[in-house]
Amino acid sequence: MASRVTRRSRIAVLDSVSPAYISVLRTYTEAQGIVIDVVSSNNLHLSEETACLVAQQPNFLGYIEDMQSLADQAHSLGTLFVAYADALSMAMFTPPGEYGADIVASEGQALGVPPTFGGPYVGIFACKQDFIRQMPGRIVGRTVDTEGRTAYVLTLQTREQHIRRERATSNICTSVALIALMTTVYMAANGRHGMRRTAELTYQKAHYLASLIADIPGYSVVDGGIFFQEFAVQCPVTPAALNERLLDHKIIGGLDISDRVPNGMLLCATEVNTRAEIDAFATALAEIGSSD
Repeated sequence: MASRVTRRSRIAVLDSVSPAYISVLRTYTEAQGIVIDVVSSNNLHLSEETACLVAQQPNFLGYIEDMQSLADQAHSLGTLFVAYADALSMAMFTPPGEYGADIVASEGQALGVPPTFGGPYVGIFACKQDFIRQMPGRIVGRTVDTEGRTAYVLTLQTREQHIRRERATSNICTSVALIALMTTVYMAANGRHGMRRTAELTYQKAHYLASLIADIPGYSVVDGGIFFQEFAVQCPVTPAALNERLLDHKIIGGLDISDRVPNGMLLCATEVNTRAEIDAFATALAEIGSSD
């Protein structure tokens, strides 16, 4: 989409974006002749051929990026800024619209959708009004019917069934209307203040877990700045060995990130975790650490 809007053929992606997301981007862009450049925020070089800069908030290791600075650098070269933002974090931290994101993507699973062994979930996609005609999928508009009542209609449908195939912006779609309804009900039931409270609970529980782990001999929390719900931990043993031992405690451990942090594990705590569960996890880590 960014390449169509700017008529440019390169996409810059921060190295702090999830490697899984970068892999998906390569799959989508390779056949189109679009080049993916993985760049560092500490040494950000964008060319006049760069269609967009992609950043994740929070980043892959869970830490908060300076999105305003990144957006400003991108816009100074006429490059679009694309944000992949955690849905729940937007209730607590600056939302993409306020730091000038042109295109936003997110996963709505945290908004009342159970994990269900990996899906189905609901993708969230937004953009500035200027680019709405380049947006894939169907765009629903709000109007009134003949009796003046609020009505919703499919305003834009740039699909190959309706226009010339080569001009279509959406050739493959998956309906997640049921899951979208679940997230709508969840947000309506919580309201603005409830969503903020849920985000704060997530933040507090993640930091409580981090504080417990920081006090366990052999473990250290990687200092990467402010984090929301995920954070990196350096362990006394390999994450593979640690996760195997955690299964004995009926606990599924964290993600192995040893390629980025020596003996590194990515952990997360959210509003659904009780204090007892968090304490039990920390106790298990301490027992495993002391026995090795």
